Amino acid sequence: MNIILCGMMGAGKTTIGIKIAELTGRRWYDTDGLIVDKYGKIADIFEYYGEPYFRKLETEITRELATKDGLVISTGGGLVLKNENNALLQTNGKIVFLRASLNTLAKRLKVDGTRPLLQTSTESIRDRLARLLKERAPIYEHVSDFVVDVDDKTPEQIAEEIIRLVKE
Repeated sequence: MNIILCGMMGAGKTTIGIKIAELTGRRWYDTDGLIVDKYGKIADIFEYYGEPYFRKLETEITRELATKDGLVISTGGGLVLKNENNALLQTNGKIVFLRASLNTLAKRLKVDGTRPLLQTSTESIRDRLARLLKERAPIYEHVSDFVVDVDDKTPEQIAEEIIRLVKE
């Protein structure tokens, strides 16, 4: 059984995934990291090929990871928005939504110029995050087996909470 982390960019999926792997001895994979390793920078993929192509690459990576067992998987923020990806992940894993407030996300991402979905000339990063959070949070909650609030908690506290939830 795999532990799959989903949530908004900036929620801590990478940091928490690494911490869970350290505490449990599981192998950790980051879907965005795997895409970068195989295909290049995400910003370049968005710029040259568009978001639909990137989403196709996410599904390829998800298909590969879903066949493995005993992993911690940190997903990209939009990966679980596609039903096919959720079905693949749910066959052999528990999905945990790392829920972060808009204030937490905005504080963590205010100086991050590497996120293609935050690159907009018409909206502030906070406004863009608010819109994405409103669209995505209900989907994250729907597809997840567990919801863990991350505001004002250390990565260790969050990782330990997830390990307890998944074992119960």
